[in-house]
Amino acid sequence: MQDNRVLILDFGSQFTQLIARRVREAGVYSEIHPCNVDPERVKAFKPSALILSGGPSSVLEGGCPELNMEYLEMGIPVLGICYGMQLLAHNLGGRVVASTDREYGRAQFYAQNDSILFDGVEDKDDLTVWMSHGDRVEALPDGFVPMGKSDSIEFAAMGNVEKKIYALQFHPEVAHTTDGSLIIQNFLFKVAGLKATWSMSSFVDTTIEALKEQVGDAKVVLGLSGGIDSTVAAVMLHKAIGKNLHCIFVDNGLLRMGEREEVVGFLAEHFDLNVKMVDASQEFLADLKGVEDPERKRKLIGYKFIEVFDREAKAIEGVKFLGQGTLYPDVIESESFKGPSAVIKSHHNVGGLPEKMNLKLVEPLRELFKDEVRRAAYELGLPEHIIWRQPFPGPGLSIRVIGEVTEERLQILRLADRIVQNEMLASDWYRKVWQGFAVLLPLKTVGVMGDDRTYENVIALRIVDSLDAMTADWSRLPSELLARMSNRIIREVKGVNRVVLDISSKPPSTIEWE
Repeated sequence: MQDNRVLILDFGSQFTQLIARRVREAGVYSEIHPCNVDPERVKAFKPSALILSGGPSSVLEGGCPELNMEYLEMGIPVLGICYGMQLLAHNLGGRVVASTDREYGRAQFYAQNDSILFDGVEDKDDLTVWMSHGDRVEALPDGFVPMGKSDSIEFAAMGNVEKKIYALQFHPEVAHTTDGSLIIQNFLFKVAGLKATWSMSSFVDTTIEALKEQVGDAKVVLGLSGGIDSTVAAVMLHKAIGKNLHCIFVDNGLLRMGEREEVVGFLAEHFDLNVKMVDASQEFLADLKGVEDPERKRKLIGYKFIEVFDREAKAIEGVKFLGQGTLYPDVIESESFKGPSAVIKSHHNVGGLPEKMNLKLVEPLRELFKDEVRRAAYELGLPEHIIWRQPFPGPGLSIRVIGEVTEERLQILRLADRIVQNEMLASDWYRKVWQGFAVLLPLKTVGVMGDDRTYENVIALRIVDSLDAMTADWSRLPSELLARMSNRIIREVKGVNRVVLDISSKPPSTIEWE
């Protein structure tokens, strides 16, 4: 009997997480493991199918990540993508060479030999796909047949029908590939014979039961930020253990306007959660005095949070577990092979607390992506204004006040950001974008207000579209909406005389400015 689960081996592609998302969206559970994972761990997972991700390396170079051939001897269907295709060809007796015509970005693909992978795909004889490779397969291994080509390479897809091993040079997991999700589904359902049995409803029910078993009668302490991740984790734990969950909300002085009252009041009242509010704002601001370096800011805030949280948690008798809203991308990043992404900046998601406090971890969301957390929130009955609350960084407004953080500068940003949020909500754009916020820049410019010359601060608007924050593009908001935001900020926020719009994408920029 099949376990109906897919193992994805990560060879360092920036798109690896997208593969897992596409598989789960099809109703099949999947996990990402680094390509150098212990083979015993792979066998323990009991995968029903295997997907090899892309990656930045070349099989022609020494030291490149290798494929453990034991996995091909497991007798399960295999799909290789990009570098994964080159690995299969290289290890199974084919030939890979450096391509004279490298393909990056959109390309045209032409299916051949009526492959099952392309069943139902429109225009499969002239399909727009996303390529990202410097090497190409020049000769196929024995038993493989060509299943597609591009304008530049003869073998852009190959397959061994008997052994159910398929490979694609392009990336079906990215949105730029037409019908890419259907291609992945064809592999899952028509090649591997899997069933769409994984659902959020079943996940929530089984996780709550697992939490009851894991925690028992012990107490759990959880740092509640008001974001969707910690909120869903708290509600799930509350359903499992009730009043044995103790939530601590730390006001670090870096919150948005009215955030403390909204979070603590609403969750305590509507979900009957044990929530203790701790006002440590002056402690955080004292530590940040004179600090301009963004990485230093993040670390200071992380250290102070641990100190405050530790102090408050120790005052609760009988606590044995630390609850965290850790998501699957955090888990992947901690063990990935050269990343799905390199560490660009530090995070302080209660980092270091388990070691310092000697508590066992309980992480109900560690198998979920961000969009899946929202689906879990719906299953738990959370209201939409919490479910669709936009992401807010752990270091708070400190990384949106570029340069030194002071109470005066924070207040300017809070007022400007409140206008941005209100206008986004009033125009129905709040849920259309991934994230929208104001940034206070560390410079002043000349302006004219009435008959007076001014020399005041600049606010930047950062509003982006994204699916998972791995990539993002600036949102094309109506000019009338942008004009309202700008006019209101300059008119209503004392100390601001200019508003600019950030129109950079990620990459090369990041979503946050620091």
